[in-house]
Amino acid sequence: MIKNIVLDVGNVLVDYCWQSYIDSFGFSEETAKRVADATVLNQTWDEYDRGVLTDEEVLNRFIKNDPAIEKELRIFSANLSGIIKEFPYTRQWILDLKAQGFQVYILSNFGSKCMRDCKDEMGFVPLVDGALFSYEEKVVKPDDAIYQKLYKRFHLKPEECLFFDDREDNIKAAIENGMHGIVFKSYEQAKEAIAKLKEEL
Repeated sequence: MIKNIVLDVGNVLVDYCWQSYIDSFGFSEETAKRVADATVLNQTWDEYDRGVLTDEEVLNRFIKNDPAIEKELRIFSANLSGIIKEFPYTRQWILDLKAQGFQVYILSNFGSKCMRDCKDEMGFVPLVDGALFSYEEKVVKPDDAIYQKLYKRFHLKPEECLFFDDREDNIKAAIENGMHGIVFKSYEQAKEAIAKLKEEL
């Protein structure tokens, strides 16, 4: 029986709108692509989420990825406010799930700098029953360890959890670690999946 709904943040509870964030600086199309390739589309971005490097160390890695655009990379990294936007449905969805009797948890790859800079877009976090962010645990999805940490911290039975994440590899790993999982496509799709689940109980 599913008792717990576990939600990713990026592209589930917030719009991870890195493209419009980069566009907001007015870079040329070529420069914008290079900034993206050196940051959000580069494996270095995972180190933000993993929380094992300082902000300065991450910035230096971005610059090493493309030294010719150091100025633009510094502009990009100065303040990440605007790289995510809370979806209009987010808070009500959490409240609705709780009203239906579910415990609601967050499991997300998320960097400490993004958390600080985007705190105004993360106001829904206090509404959930618990949240585990990768930067706190120094491990990122789809590493098995992050799922096990979730179960241990909040005393959850994996077979009682249903996880929504927009990335198939994260869902695959969740299932391999005992959870039920559905690749998130839209709010409506997720609501329908939960409604169907309740009908089957």
